[in-house]
Amino acid sequence: MNTKKLWQFFLLAVLLLFGNLSFAQNQYQKDFQEFWSDINEHYAYLDQQHINWKEVKKIYEPQTEKISSREEFIHFLEKVLNELYNGHSSLNTNLNTSNRLVPSGSDLYIEKNGTQYFIKDLRKGFGSDLAGLQIGMEVTKFNGKPIDPQLKQFSPKFTNKYNQKMQQYAIDMLFAGTHNEKREITAVINGKEKTFSPVTYGNSDQLLYSKVMNPQTAYIKINNSLGNNQLIAEFDKTLDGFLLYKNLIIDLTETPGGGNSTVARAIMGRFTDKQLPYQTHEFTEKEYQTLRHWTEYVSPRKEIFKGNLYILVSHWTGSMGEGIAIGFDGMNRATVIGTQMAGLLGAISSFQMSETKIGFQFPAERLYHINGTPREDYIPAILTQNMEDTFQKAREIQ
Repeated sequence: MNTKKLWQFFLLAVLLLFGNLSFAQNQYQKDFQEFWSDINEHYAYLDQQHINWKEVKKIYEPQTEKISSREEFIHFLEKVLNELYNGHSSLNTNLNTSNRLVPSGSDLYIEKNGTQYFIKDLRKGFGSDLAGLQIGMEVTKFNGKPIDPQLKQFSPKFTNKYNQKMQQYAIDMLFAGTHNEKREITAVINGKEKTFSPVTYGNSDQLLYSKVMNPQTAYIKINNSLGNNQLIAEFDKTLDGFLLYKNLIIDLTETPGGGNSTVARAIMGRFTDKQLPYQTHEFTEKEYQTLRHWTEYVSPRKEIFKGNLYILVSHWTGSMGEGIAIGFDGMNRATVIGTQMAGLLGAISSFQMSETKIGFQFPAERLYHINGTPREDYIPAILTQNMEDTFQKAREIQ
């Protein structure tokens, strides 16, 4: 065989080899690479959260070779998303065995103090509250098992040094539970353990609820509807009936599902007679190592409420609810009362994997109070311990 033919044979062998390798790569391997790359290129908080995303790839990529079904792949991706340890990153699909999302799927807020776990807050009218659990109780078990070992399934694998936010994320996820399992929470009452079985209830179907609290104070509660544009007309109609009151309370304590800026700006526009900034956006153009930075504004609309405004927030004020709270604060238009909020990171963007067509979303832009404070670090002007404390402060408004 002459040299030319040998060279042609060699090239053909190389092409066949790489073709076979490419063919052998299954759809889940391809989609994981795309999923990892999208987050690597667009996730806005890798540096701020000190996430070693390259290490995440080393840990999880080999596992994709053994995945043989869509269900396995969904569970696998859910585990990978735990590496981001924030509720603002999720898939657009789930299984009955999937964990509920936090904060929208959770109904109690538990913190670790030393080696013990205590209920710090509860969503009123939801499963844990209705089952008899109370703020201040020590919790000792979840589904009949000690808490600490169960947290590992939600803890990042790229590190073995967990900060407070990683620990809190794991606690929140554990106690939210899965869609298909009944939760059992064991707490201490009068020195004895008692097991409670909360049933998870959804939010009210009402867009909002309103009432008069006293002759000078009106109250509007938004029921997790900040993503529904129909809320705008309903809010306008309700507010028009309260324009002559001295005080108005807007309750955002039950807005864990986020929303959109159209609804947010429409609400805030009823409380200013001039254009004002309400939040700042930022994202990194990694390819060019540049920052893009801009401020979003609220413009006046319809008749303006000129009285005193109070905004109530909680651990279940998420995403756009958090944006409205920091917006009113930045506009110097309202007093914000409540606990720290859900701390959901940034503004999310949606993506889809090419092979399985599974959609996912994560924060691609960082968001800030107009004073430069990251939205997730904002502290209300009047900081409370829990929702009970928040509502007590609200009742004192005259």
